[in-house]
Amino acid sequence: MPTWGEILKELQELQKPEGVKRLPPGVSPFDFVRRNYLQLLYKHTKRNAILYASKWTQGGVEPGVINISPEDVQGFMEVIHGLSGDSLDLILHSPGGSAEATESLVVYLRSKFKDIRIIIPHSAMSAASIHSFIGPIDPQFVIQTELGRASVPSHAILEQFKQAKEECRDPALLPSWLPMLRQYGPALIIQCQLAQELSQSLVATWLSQYMFVDREDRQAKAEKIAKALSDHARFKSHERFISRNQAKELGLIIDNLEEDQTLQDITLSIFHSTTHTFNVTPAVKLIENHLGKAFIKIGQQVVLMQQPPVGPPGRIPPPP
Repeated sequence: MPTWGEILKELQELQKPEGVKRLPPGVSPFDFVRRNYLQLLYKHTKRNAILYASKWTQGGVEPGVINISPEDVQGFMEVIHGLSGDSLDLILHSPGGSAEATESLVVYLRSKFKDIRIIIPHSAMSAASIHSFIGPIDPQFVIQTELGRASVPSHAILEQFKQAKEECRDPALLPSWLPMLRQYGPALIIQCQLAQELSQSLVATWLSQYMFVDREDRQAKAEKIAKALSDHARFKSHERFISRNQAKELGLIIDNLEEDQTLQDITLSIFHSTTHTFNVTPAVKLIENHLGKAFIKIGQQVVLMQQPPVGPPGRIPPPP
């Protein structure tokens, strides 16, 4: 299995003059290597392969740009167009985002594929969890603070508001609370409550309809797990990782990636090449398929790319 460092060496070789000659015109080494491993995944599984990843573990990026958003539906429409077959492997690396946007993505993907397998090489949090590590599903709100825009758990907002109501009974404490309370706006508390209800309802529905579809107790089991995943008080932090074993203990059906060593090697190669892409290029979100078709977010702009596969997959072609 190529390690993070070995993928880096592969990229460095392609950036040398003799390596550049091996690349298709206009294609960067980062895109070429990442897409070749995506093609290799397709060759191994005979299933459509799509990468959905954003630059969130590196930090320093505006939350609204990297979170799941309505725009992502357009990205998936772009990369799904032209694919054949009813099975999909979705490689997922996301901090989550809008529950409404996630719902539209799930509905769209389920309309296109009968069999969807989610592969998480590192982590998928919040709205990305139900589809390494997952995370709690308590909703997040991007709010404007005096220190800039920030992603804040709805549970934390509600708990802070309760604390404010208690402490503001003492007029001496009111001046300390006013700057914080101004950030919330008149409807945010109700929005937080509704978002929590929606998030839990969606996850319970999806678990019942898909993961536990063959179980007689599917609805009860799904609701129990959804309630546990949305319990912010239980996990203490929205960004806290839930390990594979913890997820299994909750009742989720999870396959270990290392049970198929080749699948693990290819998946991690895709992930390593993706992290190198985020570390060096201005890309902040990637949606692309095994055919080389990509919907790339660069800042606030979107770039569409099409790189025909250059065989053999997973290997750099020899010099011309």
